[in-house]
Amino acid sequence: MTTAGKILSQAQQDQFWRDGYLVVDGAVDAGTLARLRRQMDDWGEESRAHSEPYGPPTVDGRPRFDMGEEHSPAQPALRRINNPAEISEDFHAVMTDAAMVDMVADLIGPNVKYHHCKINSKLPGSQTVVRYHQDFCYTPHTNDDVITALLLLDDVDLGNGCLMVVPGTHRGSIDSLFQDGVFTGMVAPALEEDYLARQVPIEGKAGAVCLMHTRLQHGSEPNLSEGRRRAIYLCVYSAADAVPVARNPMPSSLEGTIVRGQASLSARMVPLEVELPQQPKSASFFTVIGQNSAGAGE
Repeated sequence: MTTAGKILSQAQQDQFWRDGYLVVDGAVDAGTLARLRRQMDDWGEESRAHSEPYGPPTVDGRPRFDMGEEHSPAQPALRRINNPAEISEDFHAVMTDAAMVDMVADLIGPNVKYHHCKINSKLPGSQTVVRYHQDFCYTPHTNDDVITALLLLDDVDLGNGCLMVVPGTHRGSIDSLFQDGVFTGMVAPALEEDYLARQVPIEGKAGAVCLMHTRLQHGSEPNLSEGRRRAIYLCVYSAADAVPVARNPMPSSLEGTIVRGQASLSARMVPLEVELPQQPKSASFFTVIGQNSAGAGE
């Protein structure tokens, strides 16, 4: 486990707390990135043989690999891998030891705890859309020192469905993901219209990381490119004294692992109010926002 000193400059830290996100190049070395990309290639090829969510189940019994309903052997649409750190030594090593973990510690450390990880992948022609939301509404804690490290496994830009964010929204309201008493997993249409008008793209080269505050509003569009995958490895971390107040939407045998510093003997409470989320029973949250998995209805 790395115990290096500060990686982020004061200017970078100030930028994160001002905007709610920060992109840093070279978060993993070239050899590590190549291994992660090979594993993604292998998983993509493997998915061709399946017509519905599959794979070694997560700890709550859900399939680990999820594909969009447009998935076919000829044009696979693998879109979600749940907790890859549980089944891949390379992804586990990045989650615990990569420089991005030290960057998180620079921001909310020195004591940092792991919550869960996932891979969101948009293969060329994928119809996957992520509607605007804040992660905190899915994973509320006793305080909001919670950061998602989004490691770009591919070059990412507007053409292949990059993440879109609204700077500064982490300092604003916590917006409901319920409409008329139903959990939709997205903000109300009027709010989304406002966020779409103010959004900025998160673009970068493979190996860069976007550090994103848990309360930052974000979403993304389909991958309309020809031949360019857009895969991102997302690792969620919290301060050690941030304690979940709802069940992990993606339970993991590794949840609670201290990746930097020491465990906390207390929970730090701050004055926040957030609705308790409804947890998905399907392979991924995409079904919550109306995007069926492969094989749905068959």
